[in-house]
Amino acid sequence: MSPDIHVACLCAAWCRLCEEYAAVIDTVVASFQAEGVSLQVHWVDIEDEADFVGEVEVETFPTIIIVTGNVVRFAGPVTPQAPTLNRLLRATALGVSANAPVAAVAPEIQAFADRLARRVDSGHARSSS
Repeated sequence: MSPDIHVACLCAAWCRLCEEYAAVIDTVVASFQAEGVSLQVHWVDIEDEADFVGEVEVETFPTIIIVTGNVVRFAGPVTPQAPTLNRLLRATALGVSANAPVAAVAPEIQAFADRLARRVDSGHARSSS
């Protein structure tokens, strides 16, 4: 079985787009889970969890960081449509199962991935699905 894929959606409580995007993510993730893909979503409020976000610069919403273990598969803003997220997650799932190489990421993104992995390992993950 492939490692769990963790999708961190960096958002803010005041952001209406983030609020609307929650339904998009839930629908897309449910379709992957129905196919047997081990995938978990983490909603991270950039203001309430500023220490957890660390030095990651969020310039627009939604910003997504996709991690397997502590390996960053994608980090950046995405358009808030289901087909975009679907393609991104499909490519991630295929890359994970094929052990595809990953590109280097900025240190602040890797530090976030490491914190997310520790949070998941500790059982204190704040997630949906």
